[in-house]
Amino acid sequence: MRGEIFIKHNEMEMIPFEKAHDIVMNSVFSTGTEIVSFTDSLNRVLAVQVTSDMDMPPFNKASVDGFAIRKSDINNDLEIIETIPAGKFPEKYISKNQCSRIMTGAPVPEGADCVIMVEETEMLPSGKLKFKGTFTKENIAHRAEDVRKGDVVLEPGRIIRPQDIAVMASAGHTSVTVGKMPRTGVISSGSELVEPHDIPGRSQIRNSNSFQLMAQVERAGGSGKYYGIARDEEEITFSIIEKAISENDLILISGGVSMGDFDFVPSVLERAGVKILFSRVAVQPGKPTIFGLHKKAIIFGLPGNPVSSFIIFELLVRPLICKMMDYQWKSLEIKLPMKEKFTRKFADRMALIPVVFTTDGMVLPSVFHGSAHISALPQSDGIVTLPAGIKTIEKGEIVSVRQI
Repeated sequence: MRGEIFIKHNEMEMIPFEKAHDIVMNSVFSTGTEIVSFTDSLNRVLAVQVTSDMDMPPFNKASVDGFAIRKSDINNDLEIIETIPAGKFPEKYISKNQCSRIMTGAPVPEGADCVIMVEETEMLPSGKLKFKGTFTKENIAHRAEDVRKGDVVLEPGRIIRPQDIAVMASAGHTSVTVGKMPRTGVISSGSELVEPHDIPGRSQIRNSNSFQLMAQVERAGGSGKYYGIARDEEEITFSIIEKAISENDLILISGGVSMGDFDFVPSVLERAGVKILFSRVAVQPGKPTIFGLHKKAIIFGLPGNPVSSFIIFELLVRPLICKMMDYQWKSLEIKLPMKEKFTRKFADRMALIPVVFTTDGMVLPSVFHGSAHISALPQSDGIVTLPAGIKTIEKGEIVSVRQI
């Protein structure tokens, strides 16, 4: 049985990245919604529109410290009849040649239609107030000029930001409906791996992929759970994967997805009931990428090399996680010229080239020794895509940089 599965895996055609992306995005299911406190909603996906329970501002309010007057009296000597601090409602009506001292944010008293600034006034020996300026704006924020009661202040399908939380607070929206975070199981495969706190033996390396992926899951809006290292034993790998599938919406397995004698992941996935939809993508780095569906979860088999794993997550997994929460995520891309000519030897796959921004507003390929060069990514600002069939980017050519 195991041999038959490996034949099917090995014989799968390498598909273009665009096709792989379409397959992934067409396989998404929604994780549903939940209600949380607005104070806990940062970086969650808003699922239901937010409306205001009141006018904003709720009254005509002063936008400067000064004096509330009738504009028709601006050139007259004015009697000060009241002081109105923020938070106090006016008690007196402004009649002819009267004014009230008023603070920013305080309600404007009836009768007044203008607030003159403190620095444009002087006190006369008589105790009255005189405007000494030549022109004044109204300096009043009118009731409901920003929002009317019942208005939609936040539309669904957005990532909630700090400024959105301020709007919720102003609108009295203290509970908010958000997309449930996809439960994501993270597994690393390989007997050569040890955990970061361990000292590697002569043939071992530390497991970096799982913790990189856990951080990427969190940044994408998911909820990650680490299942440890699956040693190169089929039963151990099967047991860990089966447990992860039973507990999660999405499974990320790094390593063990190539064609070596100890790469058990493809056979174990099919044994666990996963239908593999593709196993090789025409992208560099990231070719040995598996994608499959189980009746309970979506599964990715990611390359073991950390740069490949990182990039494939950003290109395929991150948009999938967002779409599971009904958020259409788009990468931040900017267009800049290449500082130097870039050439590659082979052009059979789409290339993803780490680059850095230069001080003169251009981009330069990072020092990059291949998909195992883990320290290349922290030094990089973005990725430039070079389509299959193209070997060269000329100096000065405008490229689209996907920021990472």
